[in-house]
Amino acid sequence: MSCYSFKGHIPVVHESSFIHPQATVIGNVIIGKNCYVGPSAVIRGDWGEIILEDGVNVQENCTVHMFPGKSIRFRESAHVGHGAVIHGANLGRNCLIGMNSVIMDDAVIGDECIVGAMSFVKAESIFEPRSLIVGNPAKKIKDVSDQMIDWKTAGTRLYQQLPNDCHDTMLQVEPLRELPKNRPVQEDFYKTLQEIKKS
Repeated sequence: MSCYSFKGHIPVVHESSFIHPQATVIGNVIIGKNCYVGPSAVIRGDWGEIILEDGVNVQENCTVHMFPGKSIRFRESAHVGHGAVIHGANLGRNCLIGMNSVIMDDAVIGDECIVGAMSFVKAESIFEPRSLIVGNPAKKIKDVSDQMIDWKTAGTRLYQQLPNDCHDTMLQVEPLRELPKNRPVQEDFYKTLQEIKKS
């Protein structure tokens, strides 16, 4: 993994977590158990402290940073979707930050909130637990239902299993030049929220 010290601060990463070799973790960063950090994600604790509690995932192309002197925390099972930017904000337990969202300084996303994809959360915004948050600027449009949070939690469990799967099976390889006869079949073990609503 690409970890760098900064002014004497060395990242602390629990051995059960998986930081992709193409991710970058810098300085005063503490990463708990069963966390996943995807390729091209950057967690930059050069100017302040960043804490990822157990079971957090920060997916591909995300950026986590803040202004100097701040400390931010992603509570247990927080889920940060592909391409999101978290700048100086705190994320509640089991929340979901949608893909390509931007969460600005001193914002607080409460426990079990869901932030829709491509939302922009203004600095110092505070959202109570179980808020469904969308738009630019982002606003609460309704409460998160039990069905929605069950779906979100199931998705996060996949990411909490992923570090172990990566440690056990991920290898850097040369690509094949043709399809093998016995190519493995991938499991179908997840339903979208729309599929769940229809069932």
